[in-house]
Amino acid sequence: MPLYLLTIPGLRTSDVARLPLTMTHLKGGSQATIVAGTPSVTCPVQANMTTGVLPSTHGVVANGFFWREKGHKQEGQVEMWTAWNDCIQAPQIWDKLHEKNPHIKSAVWFPMHHKGCGADLICTPAPIHNPDGSESLWCYTKPEMMYGDLRDTFGHFPLMNFWGPMTNVKSVAWIADSAAWMAKQERPDFAYIYLPHLDYAAQRTGPDSPAAMTALDELDVVLNKFMGEVNAAYGEPVDWLLTSEYVIQPVDHVSYPNRVLREMGLIAFTDEVACEQLDVVNSPAWALVDHQISHVFVSEADSATIAKIVDRFKREPGIDRVLTRDELSPIGLDHSRSGDVVLLSTPNSWQAYYWWTDDTKAPPYARTVDIHKKPGYDPVELFIDMPAKSIPLDATLMKGSHGVAVAGSERAVLLSSAQIKLSAESFADTDVAELVLGRFA
Repeated sequence: MPLYLLTIPGLRTSDVARLPLTMTHLKGGSQATIVAGTPSVTCPVQANMTTGVLPSTHGVVANGFFWREKGHKQEGQVEMWTAWNDCIQAPQIWDKLHEKNPHIKSAVWFPMHHKGCGADLICTPAPIHNPDGSESLWCYTKPEMMYGDLRDTFGHFPLMNFWGPMTNVKSVAWIADSAAWMAKQERPDFAYIYLPHLDYAAQRTGPDSPAAMTALDELDVVLNKFMGEVNAAYGEPVDWLLTSEYVIQPVDHVSYPNRVLREMGLIAFTDEVACEQLDVVNSPAWALVDHQISHVFVSEADSATIAKIVDRFKREPGIDRVLTRDELSPIGLDHSRSGDVVLLSTPNSWQAYYWWTDDTKAPPYARTVDIHKKPGYDPVELFIDMPAKSIPLDATLMKGSHGVAVAGSERAVLLSSAQIKLSAESFADTDVAELVLGRFA
């Protein structure tokens, strides 16, 4: 019987009661908690789930990379969100399924870092960047021509509704509709579908806000339709695993690691007249900021500079732990791609990438929705002033964040259908791969 894995970031144990339509497809199934590793952010957690190992092995240490490897094609550059699948340095579920039986067909729909992966069927956003700076809507698909069929059937994937101020249920509905179409056409044995609808309202207005509850209601409708259409495509109910990737914590504080490093005289800027543009290559130290975690990269891993950084950030409000490289093993981040210092937030705080102290000196992209140019994650894009087409430079607007798992807080949830009996009350995100592989044993 086919197995469908759905990852739904932001889904909590307490949210299950607001998914009555979805739960009709899971009667007789099981429920457990799922514990994300650190960092509990999109790309590392997805890699944890699909490989069964931690970032120390698979190498996805954040939602972005600072490529320090000598000879790397992007050496000295920051890459946020766009890396191909070869950034994951461990076999994934579909690779292991093919080793078991090359005829087992796998599909991967919309998770990050999956362009070029070994699955048989793939769909993930890949807008075309035109010479004039504009973008054309497109998706990377395998087979290559499949996106043309999806576009003709459903219209272009609404990328503007996938992230940013115009985010809404349309993008997730498109993902679900196209995945149901794929199920009817191809009937894969295993499919992994990423449905990120709960993430954004919870970050913008808080995880218990009315907007977050509305997002749950909308998701329930989408899931019910999708699961019914997939079951119909196979002529019988398929097996389901629904898992959160992490939960959103309420926050009322923000830290600015790069501003602290600037105060210490460690930030360098490129020679630009109108703004202060961070020079990541020539800075003695700078921070790639990602929700509630930062990787601080220190030039030549200078031990004296590292010691000063550690001492300074141990006194910084909103920072809970300051870890050097020899302290990263217990959280599974001991990889060459990690920073020389890693900063973890307190539960109520998150970290913004800002380095300027005068907003008139902010780089032009700071006020635009440009997730690839910014050397860090910027959720304030959710608050753009549409008439002015400008993002406020006020990181205190955010009411929710994630990145550091908090013991005793609201927990993420793992749900299964009747044929998949969960054997424990709690699982790590790295256990998901084995749950899937065990289904095909």
